[in-house]
Amino acid sequence: MRKTTTTEAVGRRIPAQPGPRGVPLGMLVPPTQPAPMNATAEQTGPEDVMANPAPVDGAVAAAAAAKAPASAGSALPTVGGPTVSAVSGAVIPGAGPASRPGERATVRLRDVGPDDPPRYAPEWLELREGADAGARAPELLDPLRIRLANLPGRSGVVIHDLGCGTGSMGRWLAPRLDGAQHWILHDRDPYLLHFAAVASPRAAADGSRVTVETRRGDVARLTPDALVGASLVTASALLDVLTREEVDALVAACVGAGCPALLTLSVAGRVELTPADPMDAEIADAFNAHQRRDGLLGPDAVTVTCEAFAAHGATVRVHPSTWRLGPDHLALTAEWLRGWVGAAVEERPELKERADRYLARRLAACAAGELTVLVHHSDLLALARPTGGTS
Repeated sequence: MRKTTTTEAVGRRIPAQPGPRGVPLGMLVPPTQPAPMNATAEQTGPEDVMANPAPVDGAVAAAAAAKAPASAGSALPTVGGPTVSAVSGAVIPGAGPASRPGERATVRLRDVGPDDPPRYAPEWLELREGADAGARAPELLDPLRIRLANLPGRSGVVIHDLGCGTGSMGRWLAPRLDGAQHWILHDRDPYLLHFAAVASPRAAADGSRVTVETRRGDVARLTPDALVGASLVTASALLDVLTREEVDALVAACVGAGCPALLTLSVAGRVELTPADPMDAEIADAFNAHQRRDGLLGPDAVTVTCEAFAAHGATVRVHPSTWRLGPDHLALTAEWLRGWVGAAVEERPELKERADRYLARRLAACAAGELTVLVHHSDLLALARPTGGTS
């Protein structure tokens, strides 16, 4: 097993969708076979199998979360990331395609250090994937299918998934769209890119081929030519961790490419817990304030993004995508509670003593199967005016 190192996440932001901040390192077992530097992650059929793939099963993730509850002071792994080729079953050292001489970068990194820890742990992303899939708004798919079907002169579509995490958007969307698809997965964390490529779908709804490549980088700022040739841009739980300037850049890139954008699972700032507790509203207010730290949009993200697309003449549709957590989601609900309350206390430390008692009550109710939670999100579909590059 390849060694991993840990770096203390000092002063690090709690995720917009809070989750485990500690990763059981024994769970993370990437393949170690070397491969040429410029290979892409392309999948051709069920017979293509990764060597020693890392576990991505939701049950495994739930077990990992149960063994390693989230805590504000825990550490995250920092891994020197792989890009993977599912054709050769290999890991490509260095994570991401090598730049060619004179090539201009299209995705710029934020100003972070080389050992800055990843935003999300893979176990958390796997734990929440079922709830995400159940929440995503299928009502937005028909207008999206119509737009994609009307792209002339195309033998397939090119989909950029921004901040792909472990690739849950591709696993949900690719089997719901007809036609050949090429997914370009963007994430700053090379280890998440590995997970995403390993578990990406191989076939579209009609059996057409689905291929994948990975690109490492922070997608918070896209240059205008980042999406040239794109047919669709997707993202999950991304808008609320962007600033207004970063949303403007994302919108401008989508409009410049003339491609639709399906931006899902942005927090709406509303949570409903049953049975109710007197502290529910106070914790929710503190959490929402935490989300707006450092100029991040948090629960204002969907409104700001809609306004930005509308200013460019795009048609925008928004639909609720609510997590509905009950007795069938005990592990996810418990981890969400820890992160939600932890962010509130980080924002307002004076809440700590009462919040600790509140969390204990809520976790006890959760364990007893007596707690239900609605976490409100929104999905957004923006249909920009087609350009010469996409129509």
